[in-house]
Amino acid sequence: MKLPVVAIIGQTNAGKSSLFNRLVRKTTAIVAREAGTTRDNVVAKVDNQYVLIDTAGLKDPDDEFETHIQDQIDDAVESADLIMLALDSSKYPDHNDKMIAKKALKSGKPLLLLLNKSDLGESLPIEEFYMLGVKNPLRVSATTGAGLNELRTTIANELKALGFSTRRQADDENRLKIALIGRPNVGKSSLFNSLAKKQQAVVANLAGTTRDVNRTEVRYKGQTIELLDTAGLRKPGKREVGIEKFSALRSLAAIEEADICCMLVDSTEPHSKLDQSLAGQIVDAGKGIILVVTKTDLDGQSTDEILDKLEYDFNFIPYAPVIMTSSLTGKNVTKIFEIAQQINKARHAELKTSDLNKLLTDAVNSHPPAGLKNTHPKLRYMVQTDTCPPWFVVYGSNLSLLHWSYKRYLERRLRESFDFGGTPIFFSFRNRD
Repeated sequence: MKLPVVAIIGQTNAGKSSLFNRLVRKTTAIVAREAGTTRDNVVAKVDNQYVLIDTAGLKDPDDEFETHIQDQIDDAVESADLIMLALDSSKYPDHNDKMIAKKALKSGKPLLLLLNKSDLGESLPIEEFYMLGVKNPLRVSATTGAGLNELRTTIANELKALGFSTRRQADDENRLKIALIGRPNVGKSSLFNSLAKKQQAVVANLAGTTRDVNRTEVRYKGQTIELLDTAGLRKPGKREVGIEKFSALRSLAAIEEADICCMLVDSTEPHSKLDQSLAGQIVDAGKGIILVVTKTDLDGQSTDEILDKLEYDFNFIPYAPVIMTSSLTGKNVTKIFEIAQQINKARHAELKTSDLNKLLTDAVNSHPPAGLKNTHPKLRYMVQTDTCPPWFVVYGSNLSLLHWSYKRYLERRLRESFDFGGTPIFFSFRNRD
């Protein structure tokens, strides 16, 4: 059943993102005392009853970038089933507020007027807002939560009147989450739009366009796939104070949330230590990883040259599949879904203990572990203890003498025998006593 869409619109710094977080009950939108913090539409499910959209604050479309934001707000209003206009209750409605209300009323959609920041003690009389033409304004406070229960009830009643069910709908257990990770302006939002088959993220030739984690859902071969478009990450010393710090944390949190991360690298630029660091964080988090080479339509390098550079710079993840893409031409874009599903299958694989012990015996017989003069590590048996990522425990004696290179050897033998492409695998070594 289709979930209804509820959009929050309003001028910058009216508290839309704070209201969004209150309704979602977690910090999803970036909140700061800076006008124009939200640039992309931020989307989240609320109690599996409806989809809530936090839009960028309306500004005068001075430049191309702001025009894109205006278009995005228009799209949110057009696609919404219910619109909520947030205003600062301590300020008299101005020309922009009237223009926003007129735009929302013109859509013909049900409209709720939210008078936010009612906890500040400077709220204007409610009659001052009647000029906007919206009946029954609601006083709320995103800071204290005042009026939020009444707002939730009002939203439920409005959606019920529109014919939507107010019952909570079950989550899809078969959902696969894919996050797009990389440096600024590497092409994450363009790839996101190409994968989603629609213009959802703000795309501009400016680094740092995406600040929030932008999300959308698609269906591929019977599976629900949720795409997460993250803000580009720069070196910690180069991050701006304030909003970009929040964005960096949000992007790292997206790595933790995702099942598989697409590590985007620009074919037109040399790989940096930051690229390697981001890939390392994905691996440390135990997530599946795909190396996605972007902008291949702009680069004169051959495929072999690109692969040689990747093999050298990312030699610590030789198991990561590589895919050459172009969001402009659509080259290999949908193959990302296919590869991601293969990796997801590998991450859920459970191996038989008998097969693991046969592999361990063959590996030890082919190459016994080295040790001290009279003491050598003895590997007795191996079991799998977890999936997503796959985790294996090797029992034996004198395992503290086991060299790190032998652990790499065991991993290589395991990957040669079983398909664990695209996912890190972890080992623990425990003395039997």
